[in-house]
Amino acid sequence: MDSHVKVVAWIYIVLGFLGVLCALGMLLLFGGIAGIVGQSASDADARTAVPVLGLIGAIAFFALAVVSLPSILVGWGLLGYKEWARILGIILGALHLLGFPIGTAIGIYTLWTLLNQQTIPLFQQRPPVVPQPQV
Repeated sequence: MDSHVKVVAWIYIVLGFLGVLCALGMLLLFGGIAGIVGQSASDADARTAVPVLGLIGAIAFFALAVVSLPSILVGWGLLGYKEWARILGIILGALHLLGFPIGTAIGIYTLWTLLNQQTIPLFQQRPPVVPQPQV
């Protein structure tokens, strides 16, 4: 199950970074459209449209970033076998079930991996390993 946990972790890290890239793309898209509208039009409607387009881009950026950052956090935590990451991963896995078909597959795999009885001992607190000095 160790390898399944690592696969789930990397899936969440990759999905999180793709979400952040999409967020940046939305910001650039709406910012670029606002710039084009501001340069090409001179009437009052264009002056009204530019800040609205910028606001839409900012809202889209923050919404996508807020949704994507927990995925990166869960993936990072799962790689370190943190119990909080397992719990948050179960929550995100359940939420992914709504995203048919790919999200559903990711959610099922996440829940199968993180709720498996063989996985739970991996997340038990381990005593810190203190290296012994070599003589």
